[in-house]
Amino acid sequence: MSTIQRQIVWNVCFSVILAIGVTATFIVVFPISEWEELWNRHFMDIPFVIFIPAFSIAVGILLGLISGIYWRRQLQHVEHSLHQLEQGRQTPQYEKTSISEMQSIAVQIERIGRQMSEQAKLSQRLATEKVEDQEARIQEIIEQERNRLARELHDSVSQQLFAASMMMSAINTTKQGTSEDDREAKQLKMVEEMIHQSQLEMRALLLHLRPVALKNKTLQEGIEELLIELSQKVTMEIRWKVEEFPLDKGIEDHLFRILQESVSNTLRHSKANKLEVLLIRRDELVILRIVDDGIGFEVDKMNAGSYGMQNMHERAVEVGGTLKVVSVKSKGTRLEVKVPVMINGDGVND
Repeated sequence: MSTIQRQIVWNVCFSVILAIGVTATFIVVFPISEWEELWNRHFMDIPFVIFIPAFSIAVGILLGLISGIYWRRQLQHVEHSLHQLEQGRQTPQYEKTSISEMQSIAVQIERIGRQMSEQAKLSQRLATEKVEDQEARIQEIIEQERNRLARELHDSVSQQLFAASMMMSAINTTKQGTSEDDREAKQLKMVEEMIHQSQLEMRALLLHLRPVALKNKTLQEGIEELLIELSQKVTMEIRWKVEEFPLDKGIEDHLFRILQESVSNTLRHSKANKLEVLLIRRDELVILRIVDDGIGFEVDKMNAGSYGMQNMHERAVEVGGTLKVVSVKSKGTRLEVKVPVMINGDGVND
């Protein structure tokens, strides 16, 4: 039975009982000499004995309908609020009502909603912290393993390649003074070049596995340290121009990682003889430019399939900058990153 039906039945029963009670009281106070008068007397052309119960039933139906609709609305509001809580949404505000019980229910629902909201926030925060902690531990394990591999490669393969390169260089130097077969000399020269290229590949791989971090150094200091170390290990001519100016740590880190990625690509793929690095600040723009004279590549194909190129582009975008790569076959490659520097009212980087 619905709320409206229940209210109608209760109100009709109450109205009929009330009418019977009032009629009985009236008859006791004012006795009727002849009972036929109840039938003979009319009200609105209806016998009095029929009008009283009919009127009571009509009033009961009307009152039951009104009260049923009212209570159905109240219960529907409660049901809607509980459904919102079940779905994890914010509960709507209750309309002001004069019924203290409904006000108490509204207050309790709002309190439960706030508690559930706080619990949800706490659960989400704990889940986020758990994931971040797991990612930090995984990253730490990866970093340790990368360092271990880098050490092993440096202590074994890299040293062996260096020794092989020195031996081949000595053999080729000896061969130059003899009249041996030119074909054999060319083959030895090719082997020497292959070993040299393998050394470059190994140095690039080591740079990927164990990238140098700034570690309380400025970007300019990190660039100079990286390029000085490379110039001591490779035969490539390396030049750089680095201006001194302050930068936010986030921008410094991203620019340094872009430089590392670009230098690694140059060592591995470009076959370049020269590498130039420029870091300047012009018109509130920080410009990092890396230029080599290598074999070049097709930029469109490299952008579509290169993880390193995509990684550099994402790093530039993360600090609000742009990355542009121009490469010409047999002419070289030019990579340029431009990052705007935000200045506040005091002339200091935001």
